[in-house]
Amino acid sequence: MTLPTLKPAGQLLVPVPLFLGTARRVIPVILIVAGVSGSGKTTVGALVAGRLRWRFADADTFHPAANVAKMRSGTPLTDADRVPWLHAIRAWMDREIADGNSAVVTCSALKRAYREELLTGRPAATMVFLLVGRDVLERRLLARPDHFFPEKLLDSQLAALEPPAPGEGIETVVSEGDAAQTAAKVIATVWPYGEPGTA
Repeated sequence: MTLPTLKPAGQLLVPVPLFLGTARRVIPVILIVAGVSGSGKTTVGALVAGRLRWRFADADTFHPAANVAKMRSGTPLTDADRVPWLHAIRAWMDREIADGNSAVVTCSALKRAYREELLTGRPAATMVFLLVGRDVLERRLLARPDHFFPEKLLDSQLAALEPPAPGEGIETVVSEGDAAQTAAKVIATVWPYGEPGTA
């Protein structure tokens, strides 16, 4: 059995793929790339997944139609609105873990309760939260006018935001400039001793 290299992340251990036995069965890893709208999490998450050759899912695709309609109209989502969305992301993660697939998924994960919903009971999952200045967020949101999340909802996201606390064991990465550089920073932060293997 080949043991993995683990890195302390706050009070948690960041998982890496573990190969067991002659059949090289893989214990999967789920990386959640989080941050407010405009933080670049979708682009960065897709780049990380591509570099690691892992599956990728964008949290926007898990929103029920009613949520998308509210956001298009400029109405902020409530905690109740986000419950089915978080459950759908959680169910997708559980399916990937059960199938033995390592994967990357994005999620705003604005509140500690949301992050706990995704991470609790899932030792295969770890999270990186992207930090971005407001001026950068505004510029990015204005550059994507066709997206269902309008720039005017940024205030509601920042008001709801509970930045990760040290005790949560969540890594934070400053997202600025080139998305590829941020993706490389994410990988180096989570796996400082080398990129994880692929299934």
